[in-house]
Amino acid sequence: MFRKAKTVAGLDIGSSAVKAVELKASGKGFSVSAFGLAALPPDSIVDGAIIDAGAVTAAIKQVFDSHPQFKSKDVCASISGNAVIVKKITLPVMTEAELAHSIHWEAEQYIPFDIQDVNIDYLILDPGTGPEARGNMDVLLVAAKKDKIGDYTSVIAQAGRSPVIVDVDAFALQNAYEANYGLDPSAVVVLLNAGASAININVLQGGRSVFTRDISMGGTAYTEALQKELDLSYEAAEQLKKGIPVDGATYEEAQPILHAVNENVLLEIHKTFDSFKATAESEHIDRIMVSGGASRVDRFREMLAERFGVAVEEFDPFKAVPCDPALLGEHSGDLAASAAVAVGLALRKVGDR
Repeated sequence: MFRKAKTVAGLDIGSSAVKAVELKASGKGFSVSAFGLAALPPDSIVDGAIIDAGAVTAAIKQVFDSHPQFKSKDVCASISGNAVIVKKITLPVMTEAELAHSIHWEAEQYIPFDIQDVNIDYLILDPGTGPEARGNMDVLLVAAKKDKIGDYTSVIAQAGRSPVIVDVDAFALQNAYEANYGLDPSAVVVLLNAGASAININVLQGGRSVFTRDISMGGTAYTEALQKELDLSYEAAEQLKKGIPVDGATYEEAQPILHAVNENVLLEIHKTFDSFKATAESEHIDRIMVSGGASRVDRFREMLAERFGVAVEEFDPFKAVPCDPALLGEHSGDLAASAAVAVGLALRKVGDR
């Protein structure tokens, strides 16, 4: 009971890179004690599915072996995409014991997979016992396909680490946000993480998650558009997307193409916001916090702010979780955009919920 909770290394296995973060207690909060990043070959992970397990295993091993600052062998990873279902459900008020007994039966009504093929977890959001209760309770239900969890835990184990927790990208993002910005119970905040192959959206209202969705579009869409329109290699298109000059094309030529993809991405985000507003108590959004490498594409944030008339701010996962720039090395310039999920995962403890 009195043992200190074990720390874990937060491991974000993305489509373009593997990132790991380890934290240590610092005053009343945390600071970064270790950081590592390794790029993945194209198409090693496609739409969240591991295609080349050998390449992913090698990248994870490289991250930890080349950074001796990592002390924990235990790893918290995360998954997202169409193999994960997150849904707020309303049930008749019952005790925690009754809910634990009936949750699988209740979950079958909301999950489009065979219940035997998924792992299920849940969290009581509102027990329905307050003075304004109407006989119902709100429960956050999370289900993930066992084979996908198995794929991710397998590459971690093959890399010599122990996968002790599997989280969801959107909730890892929320953990990092709470640690760095706190929670304003009166604000509606959208956490938007634009990665290489997906955009994770988590809407916080009253200090809790009320809507999540993953969009199967990300930074790779920009790269592929540049490849096609300017006849470039994948590597050249990746460089040009970041504003780095390449042979055969200028950044000025690339910008209209990037902005056209921005419009397609914003359309999908618009659909997501419409879905949120259809189920929300209030349609108002106070601010959007953006993270992920794709959020740095030319004019992405400006177009997002113009489209929705909302303040857009870059999410800094090191705002209140300080990190020595020496740990980030060559990545210090742009790492804040892509480290949020890894920081959120590193905040987890073995055995917590």
